[in-house]
Amino acid sequence: MKLDVASITNENAAGLLEKGLAAIGSGDTVIDLAGVATVDSAAVALLLAWQRAAAAQGKRLTFASLPPGIASLAELYGVDALLQIAPAPG
Repeated sequence: MKLDVASITNENAAGLLEKGLAAIGSGDTVIDLAGVATVDSAAVALLLAWQRAAAAQGKRLTFASLPPGIASLAELYGVDALLQIAPAPG
C-alpha cells in the first residue's frame, strides 16, 4: 500500500490506521511511506499497530521509504528495533 498523505499526525492517524489494517487484511505486506514528509509521535504508534496486526495474521510487514522523522522518533522512544530500523551511521 502506498500512503497518499504528506503527513502522519494525531489529526489523521485514526483514519490511516483503518486504511492500513484493511490493506494488511487484503494481503499487502509493504507500506510505502515515500510521500510522507511530516510526522509526530502518532506515526510511530501507527506503524507499530500495523506491525502488530500483520504479525497477528502471520505476516511480516515491511516499511518502504521510511521518512527520517519516523526513524528518529522511533530511536528516541527506544522502539527502532521493534520497527526493524537500522541505527543511523555515525
